[in-house]
Amino acid sequence: MDIKKIIEELIEKVMNDEDLLKKLDDDPTAVLEKLFGVDLPNDKINDVIDAVKAKITMENIGDAIDAIGDFFNKKDKK
Repeated sequence: MDIKKIIEELIEKVMNDEDLLKKLDDDPTAVLEKLFGVDLPNDKINDVIDAVKAKITMENIGDAIDAIGDFFNKKDKK
């Protein structure tokens, strides 16, 4: 089982589906088992969940930094 591949696939899916992201937050084990049809041990599930949440947080921070940069660039041009 390629945990890294599962993490990458899950990140791609939840970044494009807010409902899935909420479900992942509410019951991550059920979401993982349903999406991938696997029964992962709890320690592996926790590793996957932590990695996905960290990546999503970094993506959101990156988007926020880009938006702030755009704001200041536009403001400087006025």
